[in-house]
Amino acid sequence: MQIEKKRLAVFASGRGSNFRAILEQTHNGFIPAVIALCITNNPKAGVIDIANEHKIPVHIILPKNFPDAPAFNDAILKELSAARIEYIILAGYLKLIGKPIIDAYPNRIINIHPALLPSFGGAGMYGHHVHEAVYESGVKVSGATVHLVNNEYDAGPIVLQQAVSIENVNSADEIAARVLEIEHKIYARAVKLLVEERLKIHGKRVDITG
Repeated sequence: MQIEKKRLAVFASGRGSNFRAILEQTHNGFIPAVIALCITNNPKAGVIDIANEHKIPVHIILPKNFPDAPAFNDAILKELSAARIEYIILAGYLKLIGKPIIDAYPNRIINIHPALLPSFGGAGMYGHHVHEAVYESGVKVSGATVHLVNNEYDAGPIVLQQAVSIENVNSADEIAARVLEIEHKIYARAVKLLVEERLKIHGKRVDITG
C-alpha cells in the first residue's frame, strides 16, 4: 500500500531559490512530501512563476486587504485548511507568522536564516541585510541556520546549522554566495527530518532521531 505523502505549504516573498530547491527534492523523492500550496505577500514575487510552472496553487494574501491581523491570519488558515496542509516551510517570507497560525501548527513550521543564530537575527535581519551586518562585524565564520518558528523573529529551536569560513572575503556579496551554497542542502535535510517526524523538541533543544 502506497503511503500518502505529507502536504507542505511554502510561504515566500522573493525570487524563490529555496522554494525551487525544496521542490526539486520532493520531486526526486529525498523529501517524502508534496508542495500543495504557495502563499505569498508579494504579487511580484518570482516564486509565483515557479509555482505556476509546476501547477502549484498560489494565493497572494496581502495584509492591507484585511481590516486587522486576525482577519489576515484567518484568511491564511482558511487556505491551509482547504489544502489539507500538514507542515509550513518558510522560504524568504518577509512577515512575522501570526500566533494563530503558530498555534495551529505547533513545531510544524520551519525557516532558514542566512547566518549562525542566535547571532545576526531578529527584526529587520533578512536577506542581504544579514550578510552586510556579518561583513561589517568582522567575524571569520558565518553560515546558515534552520529553526522551528515561534512568536519571535529567528528565535525558535534550532534544527540544523552549518558554518562556512568567510576569511579574506571582500564584500557582503561574497559572504552571500558562500552561505547560499550550503543553504539549500541543509534546508532540504531539515525539511526531510521534519516531515519524517524525526525531530524531538526539549525546550530550546532539538534532538534528531532515527
